[in-house]
Amino acid sequence: MSHTFHIPVLGLGYSIDTPIKVAPFGISSVASIVDDIAIERIRQLYFKKHKLPYQHIDAKEDDARAKRITAYLDMMQDLVDKEFEEIKTQSFDADTKLSKYFSLLPDTSKLKQDYLLMLNEQNDSVKTAKQLALKNKLVKGAIDVNIMSKVDKMNVDDKGELKEEIFSDALAALRGFANSKLESSVILSAGMNPRLYGYLESFTDFLPDENAKLKKKVILKVSDFRSAFIQAKFLAKKGVWISEFRIESGLNCGGHAFATEGYLLGPILEEFKQKREEMVAELFDLYQKALALKFITLNHPPILKISVQGGIGTAAEDEFLMKYYQLDATGWGSPFLLVPEVTAVDDETLKDLATATETDFYVSGASPLGIPFNNFRKSGAEKQRLKRIADNKPGSPCTKKFLVSNTEFTAEPICTASLKYQTLKIKELKKEVLEPQVYQQKFKAITEKICLCEGLMNSYYSKNNLLTAKENKAVAICPGPNLAFFKGPYTLAHMVNHIYGKTNLLNGVKRPHIFINELKLYVEYLKKDIENNLAEMTTKKEKYLNNFSQQLQNGIAYYKELMNNVLSKEAKLKADFFNDLNVLETKLEEVFSAKAVS
Repeated sequence: MSHTFHIPVLGLGYSIDTPIKVAPFGISSVASIVDDIAIERIRQLYFKKHKLPYQHIDAKEDDARAKRITAYLDMMQDLVDKEFEEIKTQSFDADTKLSKYFSLLPDTSKLKQDYLLMLNEQNDSVKTAKQLALKNKLVKGAIDVNIMSKVDKMNVDDKGELKEEIFSDALAALRGFANSKLESSVILSAGMNPRLYGYLESFTDFLPDENAKLKKKVILKVSDFRSAFIQAKFLAKKGVWISEFRIESGLNCGGHAFATEGYLLGPILEEFKQKREEMVAELFDLYQKALALKFITLNHPPILKISVQGGIGTAAEDEFLMKYYQLDATGWGSPFLLVPEVTAVDDETLKDLATATETDFYVSGASPLGIPFNNFRKSGAEKQRLKRIADNKPGSPCTKKFLVSNTEFTAEPICTASLKYQTLKIKELKKEVLEPQVYQQKFKAITEKICLCEGLMNSYYSKNNLLTAKENKAVAICPGPNLAFFKGPYTLAHMVNHIYGKTNLLNGVKRPHIFINELKLYVEYLKKDIENNLAEMTTKKEKYLNNFSQQLQNGIAYYKELMNNVLSKEAKLKADFFNDLNVLETKLEEVFSAKAVS
C-alpha cells in the first residue's frame, strides 16, 4: 500500500469518479454505486471525453441496473489502468505525473526513501537501473465501491408485478460490482441486511482462490465493536471474510450520522485494539468450517485490517490514532470536498463551504431514511426547501425513487421528502387538535426532509455541465462538521501534505482535538434528544437516555486517563484538552440534571 489513508465515499455524487482522479497516484478511494441513472450519464460523459464508442444501456433492459454499474466500474478500471501505464513511461523530471506520484508519498514510505536515494545517485547507469526498479514498484490505488445495505428497494416489472429478490436495488448493485473486472472492495454501510449479506456467498470472487487470494473483498463500515462482530460472524458462517472494519465516528462524520448509545470513538477503538486477536481467531474458526462445506481449505486467516475515519483534522491526530490503536489506515473524507481536482463540488457550493463557520454544519432530520443527517445550512437544497414551505408547496418531485419506503397513505411506497407525502401528512396533521407549538414542531419534522437522490448528484451535474433546462438545480451536500476548520480550496498535494504533516493547512486555526469535537457533538445530541422527549418521556426512553449519559461519562473518564499519559510532554496541548474536557463534562451534568428536574 502506497498511502496510509483513503478517501471514503462522499454522498452519491461527490466521489463518484474520484478513483479515476487519484488511483493512478496510488491513493484508494470509494465511489457510491446507488444511483445507476447518474452512473450511466457519467459513463456517457467519459466516453465522449475520451472519444470512445458509447453504447447506451437502457433502463428497460433486463438487469439494467447491474449492467450499468458493471459497465461504469469496468470503464473506471480501464481509464485508471491507461493513465497508470502512461505515468510509468514518463521521466523523473519535476513537472511529470510520475514525479507527482512520488512527491505525494509519505516520507515513511520505503518507496519514497528509495526515490530520494535515486535522485541523489551520481552514477548514470545505476540511476537508470534504480528508476526502472522504482517504476516496477508502483501500485495503483483501489477503486472501492459503497453500498448502503438498507437502501434496498424491491422493484417491479413492466406489468407492475414484483420482481425476484435478486433485482432489489442493493442486490443488483452488488451484482454489478461482482460482475465487474475490479479487484477491490465493496464497503457495506448503514447496518446489516441479511438478504444482501446472504447474496455475497453466491459470487466466487468473494471466496479464496487456490492461492488463498480474495479477488474481491468485503469491508464493513461500523460504529461499535458489538455490531461489527455480529455482522462479521454472520458473514464468516457463509464463507465470506471481512477484510477490514472501517470504524467511523457516530456523529463526527459526513453523510448519515449513526449515533451510538453514547459510545465515544476512543473507547470503541480501545475495544477493537484489545479484542482484535481474539476476534480474528473466532471468525477464522467459523470461516474455516464454512469453507470446508464449499470444499475449500485455508490454513491461515486472511488479513483483517482496522481503520478509522470521521473528524480527523491534523497529522498529529492521524499519527496518534494509527500508532496508539495499532490501526492499518485512516480515512479523510470531508476535507477533500475542498479539493476540486479530486471531488465534484460546484463553484457556488465550494465557495460557501470555504467560508462556512461551525454553526453552518448541523445534524438534521433531512434524510427520508429517518436517520440523522449531517447537513449544510447554506446549501441550495436547504434554501429551496425553505422557499417551498414559504410558497405553501413543501416537498419535492420524486423522480428517481431510490428512497421510497412509506406506505402510510398509499399502497405503493412513496418518499417522505416527496410533495405527495408531505401534502398528505400535513393534511392529516391539520385534523389534529394541537397546541401551536406542538403543531409547529410536527410540521417542521415533516417538511425538514429533502430530496437526496437529486440533491446529492446536482453538484456533479452542475460542475460538469450535465444539467438540462428542466432539471432541478438545487444542491444538497452532507459534510462532516470537521470541515468548518478548513477554508480551501486546496490542491491534492496541499491536502496530502497536510495529512502527512509536511504542511499545516490549519496553521493559526483554533481547533479542539478530535475526541473533544466528537464529545461536544454527543452532548449536543443528548440535549436535543432530551428536549424532544420531555413532554412524553417513556420508561424505555428514560432508560436509553440514562445509559447514553453513563456511556459519555465513561468515555470522559477514559479520556482523562489516556490523554494524561499521551500528552504528558505537551503542556499546552494537555492544558487545552483538559480545559475543553472539563467544560463538556460540566455541560453534560447540566444537560442531564435538566432532565431530572423536568
